[in-house]
Amino acid sequence: MMSWLVKRLQGQVRLQVESPFPERILNLCGAHDLSFWDLEWKSPESFTCRMSRRDYHCLRQAVERMECTLTVLRREGAPYFLGGFRHRTALVLGAVVCGTALFLSSFFVWDFQVEGNETVPTERILRALKEYGVGVGSFGLSLDGEDIRNHLLLELPELSWITVNVSGCRAYVQVRERTPAPELVNKRAPANVVARQAGVVLKIQTLSGVPCVLRGSSVEEGQLLISGVEDTETFGARLTSAMGSVEARTWYTLTTQVPLTVQEKQYTGQKRTLLSLNFGEKRVKFYTNSSIEEENYDKIIHRQQLRLFGLTLPLTVETQQLAVYETVQTTRDAQAAGDAAGAMLQDYLEELVAPYGTVCSTLISTQQNGDVLTVTLRAECQEEIGQQVPIYTDTNDTTTAEDPSA
Repeated sequence: MMSWLVKRLQGQVRLQVESPFPERILNLCGAHDLSFWDLEWKSPESFTCRMSRRDYHCLRQAVERMECTLTVLRREGAPYFLGGFRHRTALVLGAVVCGTALFLSSFFVWDFQVEGNETVPTERILRALKEYGVGVGSFGLSLDGEDIRNHLLLELPELSWITVNVSGCRAYVQVRERTPAPELVNKRAPANVVARQAGVVLKIQTLSGVPCVLRGSSVEEGQLLISGVEDTETFGARLTSAMGSVEARTWYTLTTQVPLTVQEKQYTGQKRTLLSLNFGEKRVKFYTNSSIEEENYDKIIHRQQLRLFGLTLPLTVETQQLAVYETVQTTRDAQAAGDAAGAMLQDYLEELVAPYGTVCSTLISTQQNGDVLTVTLRAECQEEIGQQVPIYTDTNDTTTAEDPSA
């Protein structure tokens, strides 16, 4: 493979040799140390072979006084390929300018990739970078990672760590989000534990305070579970911060109504495609009017960044497709509408219960009244229902003495 590549770079010639005594030509090549390969006999007086460009010129000079004919069948290799551009100055100049532009553009950032963020939107991180001066078209070698980190951590307090690494034309932004500190509990503030949700108590654990319910008791929403008022035998009542865990069985009933007659989109088949070329943050439009006569249409935007030999170019082709539609009144299938509404209610139930416990069982029922479908979800859950509420006391309870001069 390496030998083939070297021969291509040096240039080679495939030629046909015709002579009454072809063996003399071969002996001449051996005497002058001229290399040839891919020898193929065409007749007793002619053969074809390949030679390097330098050896071919030497052989042509050596057989000038001999009865021999050398015919070039093909010229191969880089010297001949580049030699074809000798009279094409504009093409050569354009290739040089294009190569120079590609080389210089590799020092600039044309693409960003953000990793590690879950709650902080990517757009917000990129906007903070742009406000600092790091955006599309920034000079990659001038980016100071430590300075960027110190600035963005002040702008984005939700992040605990950020770094920007530039590789070629792409900047890799790696972030680590800050873990929120737990809310501190004031153990000195008087408080009660009341029921956040009605249910049947399964387990109660008291850390401080007086338990007011037993296992198996039915409680209502707002009912006192653990009291922060303790009765002492010597000093009377004492206020404390009641703390504990109360686990209970709870029940939920969620209802929603779904209309079976809805307005749906129906595309007419009329489309319009708008093409533009984005260079960094500048856009070159290949259309004059982006509006459309019809009022109802969907706009679908597709962006494709151009690459050359794996190198990201600062060019993005943006295609906007405008699809016209009209609204048509249709009737939905009751079964499909009920399944969709039931799934929506289950998702909402999971959001309600997830911070406190789990959903044990669910039952979905539907009832159709005309063109309206009523979907009801009944669920049984097991969750923590204890909620701490403060006990408000009047610490400024003072009596005012009567003025004797009155």
